[in-house]
Amino acid sequence: MVKKTKIGLGMAALGRPDYINIRSNTIDKSIGAFKKEAFKVLDESYLLGIRDFDVAPSYGLGEQFLLEWNDSRGYNDVRLSTKFGYTYVANWEIGFEGKHEIKEHSLTKLNEQWEASKALLPNLKIYQIHSATLDSGVLTNHKVLSRLNELKQEYGLKIGISSSGTEQVKIIEEASKVAYNDEDLFDSYQVTFNIFEQSCYCILKHLLTKNKTIIIKEALANGRVFKNSQFNNYQIIYNYLDSLSAKYKVGIDAIALRFVMDNLEPTLLLSGASNTNHLKQNLKALNFKLNAVEISKLKSLVVTSEFYWQERSNLVWN
Repeated sequence: MVKKTKIGLGMAALGRPDYINIRSNTIDKSIGAFKKEAFKVLDESYLLGIRDFDVAPSYGLGEQFLLEWNDSRGYNDVRLSTKFGYTYVANWEIGFEGKHEIKEHSLTKLNEQWEASKALLPNLKIYQIHSATLDSGVLTNHKVLSRLNELKQEYGLKIGISSSGTEQVKIIEEASKVAYNDEDLFDSYQVTFNIFEQSCYCILKHLLTKNKTIIIKEALANGRVFKNSQFNNYQIIYNYLDSLSAKYKVGIDAIALRFVMDNLEPTLLLSGASNTNHLKQNLKALNFKLNAVEISKLKSLVVTSEFYWQERSNLVWN
Protein backbone atom coordinates (compact mmCIF):
# COMPACT_ATOMS: atom_id res chain seq x y z
CA MET A 1 0.00 0.00 0.00
CA VAL A 2 1.40 3.40 -1.01
CA LYS A 3 1.90 5.75 1.90
CA LYS A 4 0.33 9.15 1.49
CA THR A 5 2.80 11.95 0.83
CA LYS A 6 2.98 14.51 3.62
CA ILE A 7 3.73 18.19 3.11
CA GLY A 8 6.39 19.66 5.36
CA LEU A 9 7.92 23.11 5.70
CA GLY A 10 11.43 23.93 4.50
CA MET A 11 12.89 27.04 6.11
CA ALA A 12 15.41 28.20 3.50
CA ALA A 13 13.39 31.34 2.71
CA LEU A 14 12.39 32.04 6.31
CA GLY A 15 15.80 32.34 7.90
CA ARG A 16 17.75 34.70 5.65
CA PRO A 17 16.96 37.96 3.85
CA ASP A 18 18.11 36.84 0.38
CA TYR A 19 17.28 33.58 -1.36
CA ILE A 20 17.57 32.15 -4.89
CA ASN A 21 14.14 32.74 -6.39
CA ILE A 22 12.85 34.56 -9.46
CA ARG A 23 9.92 35.99 -7.49
CA SER A 24 11.31 38.87 -5.43
CA ASN A 25 9.36 40.40 -2.56
CA THR A 26 9.55 43.95 -1.23
CA ILE A 27 9.33 43.13 2.47
CA ASP A 28 10.89 44.24 5.71
CA LYS A 29 14.19 42.36 5.81
CA SER A 30 15.24 43.18 9.36
CA ILE A 31 16.09 40.27 11.65
CA GLY A 32 13.20 41.14 13.95
CA ALA A 33 10.69 41.12 11.11
CA PHE A 34 12.02 37.83 9.77
CA LYS A 35 11.85 36.17 13.16
CA LYS A 36 8.28 37.37 13.67
CA GLU A 37 7.25 36.09 10.21
CA ALA A 38 9.06 32.77 10.75
CA PHE A 39 7.18 32.17 14.01
CA LYS A 40 3.91 33.16 12.32
CA VAL A 41 4.47 30.67 9.48
CA LEU A 42 5.59 27.95 11.89
CA ASP A 43 2.51 28.44 14.08
CA GLU A 44 0.18 28.47 11.07
CA SER A 45 1.89 25.37 9.68
CA TYR A 46 1.29 23.46 12.89
CA LEU A 47 -2.31 24.67 13.07
CA LEU A 48 -2.87 23.41 9.51
CA GLY A 49 -1.49 19.97 10.32
CA ILE A 50 2.16 20.18 9.26
CA ARG A 51 4.46 18.26 11.57
CA ASP A 52 7.70 18.06 9.54
CA PHE A 53 10.13 21.00 9.51
CA ASP A 54 13.46 21.12 7.67
CA VAL A 55 16.28 23.57 8.22
CA ALA A 56 20.07 23.96 8.01
CA PRO A 57 22.76 26.12 9.64
CA SER A 58 23.28 27.85 6.28
CA TYR A 59 19.67 29.10 6.24
CA GLY A 60 20.76 32.28 7.96
CA LEU A 61 19.09 32.30 11.38
CA GLY A 62 16.60 29.61 10.38
CA GLU A 63 17.94 26.94 12.70
CA GLN A 64 17.96 29.39 15.61
CA PHE A 65 14.38 30.46 14.83
CA LEU A 66 13.23 26.83 14.65
CA LEU A 67 15.01 26.00 17.92
CA GLU A 68 13.39 28.91 19.75
CA TRP A 69 9.98 28.05 18.32
CA ASN A 70 10.40 24.36 19.16
CA ASP A 71 11.44 25.11 22.73
CA SER A 72 8.72 27.71 23.34
CA ARG A 73 5.86 25.64 21.93
CA GLY A 74 6.81 22.35 23.54
CA TYR A 75 5.14 20.11 20.97
CA ASN A 76 6.07 16.44 21.19
CA ASP A 77 4.67 15.42 17.81
CA VAL A 78 6.83 17.48 15.46
CA ARG A 79 9.63 15.93 13.40
CA LEU A 80 12.62 18.17 12.74
CA SER A 81 15.47 17.70 10.29
CA THR A 82 18.66 19.67 9.85
CA LYS A 83 22.01 19.33 8.12
CA PHE A 84 25.73 19.91 8.35
CA GLY A 85 28.24 21.06 5.77
CA TYR A 86 27.38 24.64 4.80
CA THR A 87 27.99 27.81 6.77
CA TYR A 88 26.06 31.05 6.22
CA VAL A 89 28.53 33.91 5.72
CA ALA A 90 26.44 36.77 4.26
CA ASN A 91 25.91 38.06 7.83
CA TRP A 92 22.43 39.38 6.98
CA GLU A 93 23.85 41.86 4.45
CA ILE A 94 21.09 42.65 1.94
CA GLY A 95 22.34 42.19 -1.62
CA PHE A 96 25.55 40.50 -0.44
CA GLU A 97 27.69 40.06 -3.56
CA GLY A 98 29.91 37.16 -2.53
CA LYS A 99 28.98 33.57 -1.78
CA HIS A 100 26.20 33.50 0.79
CA GLU A 101 27.23 30.09 2.09
CA ILE A 102 30.46 28.11 2.14
CA LYS A 103 30.66 24.34 1.86
CA GLU A 104 32.87 22.28 4.15
CA HIS A 105 32.18 18.58 4.62
CA SER A 106 34.92 17.99 7.18
CA LEU A 107 34.76 16.14 10.49
CA THR A 108 35.58 19.42 12.24
CA LYS A 109 32.61 21.15 10.63
CA LEU A 110 30.35 18.20 11.42
CA ASN A 111 31.27 18.27 15.10
CA GLU A 112 31.01 22.08 15.25
CA GLN A 113 27.55 22.24 13.70
CA TRP A 114 26.28 19.19 15.57
CA GLU A 115 27.01 20.97 18.87
CA ALA A 116 24.42 23.60 17.92
CA SER A 117 21.98 21.35 16.05
CA LYS A 118 21.66 18.76 18.82
CA ALA A 119 19.67 21.32 20.81
CA LEU A 120 16.76 20.35 18.53
CA LEU A 121 16.61 16.94 20.22
CA PRO A 122 14.46 15.02 21.01
CA ASN A 123 12.29 16.33 18.14
CA LEU A 124 15.27 16.12 15.79
CA LYS A 125 14.65 12.97 13.74
CA ILE A 126 16.79 13.32 10.58
CA TYR A 127 20.38 14.58 10.35
CA GLN A 128 21.73 15.14 6.83
CA ILE A 129 24.83 15.91 4.84
CA HIS A 130 23.98 19.21 3.18
CA SER A 131 24.32 19.00 -0.62
CA ALA A 132 26.58 15.98 -0.70
CA THR A 133 28.73 15.92 -3.83
CA LEU A 134 31.20 13.50 -5.35
CA ASP A 135 33.82 16.26 -5.56
CA SER A 136 33.77 17.01 -1.83
CA GLY A 137 34.69 13.41 -1.06
CA VAL A 138 32.26 13.28 1.85
CA LEU A 139 30.79 9.94 0.76
CA THR A 140 34.23 8.32 1.05
CA ASN A 141 35.36 10.25 4.13
CA HIS A 142 35.34 7.43 6.66
CA LYS A 143 35.89 9.75 9.64
CA VAL A 144 32.76 11.74 8.77
CA LEU A 145 30.70 8.67 7.90
CA SER A 146 31.76 6.89 11.08
CA ARG A 147 30.84 9.91 13.17
CA LEU A 148 27.42 10.07 11.50
CA ASN A 149 26.93 6.40 12.30
CA GLU A 150 27.82 7.11 15.94
CA LEU A 151 25.16 9.82 16.06
CA LYS A 152 22.68 7.47 14.44
CA GLN A 153 23.26 4.76 17.03
CA GLU A 154 23.43 7.09 20.04
CA TYR A 155 20.38 9.24 19.30
CA GLY A 156 18.23 6.99 17.11
CA LEU A 157 18.45 9.43 14.22
CA LYS A 158 17.86 8.79 10.57
CA ILE A 159 20.98 9.83 8.67
CA GLY A 160 20.40 11.43 5.29
CA ILE A 161 21.84 13.41 2.43
CA SER A 162 20.50 16.31 0.44
CA SER A 163 21.57 16.60 -3.17
CA SER A 164 21.53 19.03 -6.07
CA GLY A 165 23.04 19.29 -9.53
CA THR A 166 23.47 17.14 -12.60
CA GLU A 167 25.07 14.29 -10.63
CA GLN A 168 22.17 13.69 -8.24
CA VAL A 169 21.65 10.10 -9.42
CA LYS A 170 25.34 9.22 -9.04
CA ILE A 171 25.44 10.84 -5.60
CA ILE A 172 22.40 8.87 -4.44
CA GLU A 173 23.87 5.65 -5.85
CA GLU A 174 27.13 6.18 -3.96
CA ALA A 175 25.35 7.08 -0.73
CA SER A 176 23.20 3.96 -0.93
CA LYS A 177 26.35 1.79 -0.89
CA VAL A 178 27.58 3.07 2.50
CA ALA A 179 26.92 0.58 5.30
CA TYR A 180 28.04 -0.22 8.82
CA ASN A 181 27.57 -3.71 10.24
CA ASP A 182 25.55 -4.64 7.15
CA GLU A 183 23.11 -1.79 7.82
CA ASP A 184 22.69 1.12 5.39
CA LEU A 185 24.01 4.34 6.88
CA PHE A 186 21.62 6.54 4.92
CA ASP A 187 17.90 6.26 5.62
CA SER A 188 16.81 9.55 4.07
CA TYR A 189 17.35 11.29 0.73
CA GLN A 190 16.40 14.93 0.17
CA VAL A 191 16.39 15.56 -3.56
CA THR A 192 15.47 18.24 -6.10
CA PHE A 193 12.57 16.97 -8.20
CA ASN A 194 9.95 18.93 -10.11
CA ILE A 195 8.20 19.28 -13.46
CA PHE A 196 11.41 20.37 -15.17
CA GLU A 197 13.94 18.16 -13.34
CA GLN A 198 12.90 14.50 -13.13
CA SER A 199 16.25 12.75 -13.53
CA CYS A 200 16.04 10.94 -10.17
CA TYR A 201 12.64 9.35 -10.72
CA CYS A 202 13.76 5.72 -11.16
CA ILE A 203 16.25 5.61 -8.32
CA LEU A 204 13.87 7.35 -5.92
CA LYS A 205 11.08 4.90 -6.74
CA HIS A 206 13.53 2.08 -6.03
CA LEU A 207 14.54 3.60 -2.68
CA LEU A 208 10.89 3.96 -1.73
CA THR A 209 10.48 0.18 -2.18
CA LYS A 210 13.31 -0.20 0.37
CA ASN A 211 11.35 1.94 2.84
CA LYS A 212 13.75 4.87 2.63
CA THR A 213 12.52 8.37 3.46
CA ILE A 214 12.35 10.47 0.30
CA ILE A 215 12.10 14.22 0.82
CA ILE A 216 11.50 16.48 -2.18
CA LYS A 217 12.74 20.06 -2.22
CA GLU A 218 12.48 22.81 -4.84
CA ALA A 219 9.26 21.38 -6.28
CA LEU A 220 8.50 24.86 -7.66
CA ALA A 221 11.90 25.06 -9.39
CA ASN A 222 12.86 28.23 -7.51
CA GLY A 223 9.77 29.94 -8.92
CA ARG A 224 10.30 28.94 -12.54
CA VAL A 225 6.97 27.10 -12.67
CA PHE A 226 5.27 30.51 -12.48
CA LYS A 227 4.74 32.45 -15.71
CA ASN A 228 7.67 34.80 -16.21
CA SER A 229 8.86 36.80 -19.21
CA GLN A 230 12.45 35.73 -18.53
CA PHE A 231 11.60 32.18 -19.61
CA ASN A 232 9.84 32.38 -22.95
CA ASN A 233 10.97 28.83 -23.68
CA TYR A 234 8.41 27.64 -21.12
CA GLN A 235 5.31 29.24 -22.68
CA ILE A 236 3.78 25.89 -23.68
CA ILE A 237 4.32 24.64 -20.13
CA TYR A 238 2.86 27.82 -18.64
CA ASN A 239 -0.24 27.57 -20.82
CA TYR A 240 -0.84 23.98 -19.75
CA LEU A 241 -0.30 24.81 -16.08
CA ASP A 242 -2.77 27.68 -16.45
CA SER A 243 -5.38 25.30 -17.83
CA LEU A 244 -4.92 22.88 -14.92
CA SER A 245 -5.00 25.76 -12.46
CA ALA A 246 -8.35 26.87 -13.85
CA LYS A 247 -9.74 23.33 -13.89
CA TYR A 248 -8.89 22.55 -10.27
CA LYS A 249 -9.37 26.14 -9.01
CA VAL A 250 -5.96 26.25 -7.33
CA GLY A 251 -2.72 28.13 -7.96
CA ILE A 252 0.11 26.97 -10.18
CA ASP A 253 2.05 26.09 -7.04
CA ALA A 254 -0.56 23.52 -6.00
CA ILE A 255 -0.48 21.96 -9.49
CA ALA A 256 3.32 21.67 -9.38
CA LEU A 257 3.27 20.14 -5.90
CA ARG A 258 0.45 17.75 -6.79
CA PHE A 259 2.41 16.54 -9.83
CA VAL A 260 5.27 15.45 -7.56
CA MET A 261 2.84 13.78 -5.15
CA ASP A 262 0.96 11.86 -7.86
CA ASN A 263 3.93 11.03 -10.07
CA LEU A 264 6.64 10.13 -7.56
CA GLU A 265 4.67 9.59 -4.32
CA PRO A 266 7.56 10.61 -2.02
CA THR A 267 7.48 10.41 1.76
CA LEU A 268 7.61 14.15 2.26
CA LEU A 269 7.28 17.19 0.02
CA LEU A 270 8.67 20.45 1.35
CA SER A 271 6.81 23.71 0.95
CA GLY A 272 9.24 26.59 0.80
CA ALA A 273 6.58 29.12 1.74
CA SER A 274 7.86 32.43 3.08
CA ASN A 275 4.50 33.62 4.40
CA THR A 276 1.18 32.17 5.54
CA ASN A 277 -0.63 33.04 2.31
CA HIS A 278 1.84 31.05 0.21
CA LEU A 279 1.61 28.22 2.73
CA LYS A 280 -2.17 28.01 2.47
CA GLN A 281 -1.98 28.06 -1.32
CA ASN A 282 0.60 25.25 -1.27
CA LEU A 283 -1.57 23.11 0.99
CA LYS A 284 -4.39 23.16 -1.55
CA ALA A 285 -2.35 20.46 -3.30
CA LEU A 286 -3.83 18.06 -0.74
CA ASN A 287 -7.39 18.65 -1.96
CA PHE A 288 -7.34 17.07 -5.42
CA LYS A 289 -5.55 14.53 -7.62
CA LEU A 290 -4.34 14.82 -11.19
CA ASN A 291 -5.54 12.18 -13.62
CA ALA A 292 -3.25 9.83 -15.58
CA VAL A 293 -3.41 11.90 -18.78
CA GLU A 294 -2.44 15.08 -16.94
CA ILE A 295 0.43 13.37 -15.12
CA SER A 296 1.71 11.94 -18.41
CA LYS A 297 1.55 15.36 -20.05
CA LEU A 298 3.45 17.01 -17.20
CA LYS A 299 6.06 14.25 -17.28
CA SER A 300 6.63 15.02 -20.95
CA LEU A 301 7.50 18.66 -20.17
CA VAL A 302 10.81 17.71 -18.55
CA VAL A 303 14.03 19.43 -19.66
CA THR A 304 17.51 17.94 -19.57
CA SER A 305 19.24 17.90 -16.21
CA GLU A 306 22.17 19.86 -17.68
CA PHE A 307 19.87 22.60 -18.97
CA TYR A 308 17.94 22.77 -15.72
CA TRP A 309 20.99 23.21 -13.50
CA GLN A 310 22.70 25.67 -15.83
CA GLU A 311 19.54 27.77 -15.80
CA ARG A 312 19.35 27.55 -12.04
CA SER A 313 22.97 28.64 -11.66
CA ASN A 314 22.11 31.81 -13.57
CA LEU A 315 19.45 32.83 -11.04
CA VAL A 316 20.35 35.61 -8.63
CA TRP A 317 19.83 35.93 -4.88
CA ASN A 318 17.08 38.42 -4.03
